[in-house]
Amino acid sequence: MFGFRKKKGDPDKPSAESQPAASQPSDAPSADGESPPAAPESRPGAAPAADAPEQPATSARSGLFGRMRAGLSRTRESFSRGVADVLLGEKQLDTTSLEEVETQLLLADVGVEATQQIVGGLTERLSRRELEAGRGALEALRAEMLALLQPVEQPLVIPPAPRPFVILVVGVNGAGKTTTIGKLARRYRDEGLSVMLAAGDTFRAAAVEQLQQWGERNEVPVIAQRTGADSAAVVFDALQVARSRGVDVLIADTAGRLHTQSNLMAELAKVKRVMARIDADAPHETLLVLDAGNGQNALSQARQFAEAIGVTGIALTKLDGTARGGIIFAIARALGLPVRFVGVGEGAEDLRGFSAEAYVGGLLDGFDSAA
Repeated sequence: MFGFRKKKGDPDKPSAESQPAASQPSDAPSADGESPPAAPESRPGAAPAADAPEQPATSARSGLFGRMRAGLSRTRESFSRGVADVLLGEKQLDTTSLEEVETQLLLADVGVEATQQIVGGLTERLSRRELEAGRGALEALRAEMLALLQPVEQPLVIPPAPRPFVILVVGVNGAGKTTTIGKLARRYRDEGLSVMLAAGDTFRAAAVEQLQQWGERNEVPVIAQRTGADSAAVVFDALQVARSRGVDVLIADTAGRLHTQSNLMAELAKVKRVMARIDADAPHETLLVLDAGNGQNALSQARQFAEAIGVTGIALTKLDGTARGGIIFAIARALGLPVRFVGVGEGAEDLRGFSAEAYVGGLLDGFDSAA
């Protein structure tokens, strides 16, 4: 039914038929709702970002916080404004005030456990008479939110070895896996690293073509086979080619699947076993892409993927299109998985390395200006 038919013999043995698929750009939207990349930018002889003039630290910080604030605008308006109205609007805070804060947190998909931790911290401050309405209360909330997120602020740094450094990208259809891969390819290429992509999503129609478009746009090679080919074989061949060419980073796409489909989750385990034949430590990063708009279901996905195949990092996407940006607190509290990236817009530069300070600032900054 799903097109994942095993061949007779060794079930983990990759297929021998591996060849790069011809590039056939398509303007049609993909089946999982991911739009094809825009036309390639005109960048003849573009130098890596490392060679660009250094921006002043204050300017860079301002740009990061500003872009984060814009990307989180929907969550900011629905959740942060309600919380700010309570903390800044009351003459004196009491348990009733904190109950309203609790309600706003839950409505933003912060989750029960994370909400209890945040409100619990505020309640302790209130009992010690350290919580007063106004800027001080908002800063106390900021501190409680940072305490949740800072432990999972763990950027993905590509080490000098091994080569290639393999990133296996997983997630359900529609989460933005392929788009995230394209943006990561651009990010690492601009850092001066050589990048190769593996079109391991051989199940979804047009997935191979979509990844090839990203490859063309970013000027990075894509190893692919026909739709319906063995995903493990594609990734195996890509790893062999990347190693022979001395590629720095190999990013492998995988077929989207529901976290409840155990047979399809088993295919991911097969991909990992096959890679281990070449590099016992591969993949070096298993990056789970989650759509923030799925709210608590994103937490369920993260839990199931982590249990089934082992997840080492999370990319939380589409934050600019949802008011459920609070889900990041629920994931941090329940699972403690490193958050590598957050997606706050359509541009390649809108896939940002996660910063707890910038994220919380994007939610809260500016509301105390009238206090």
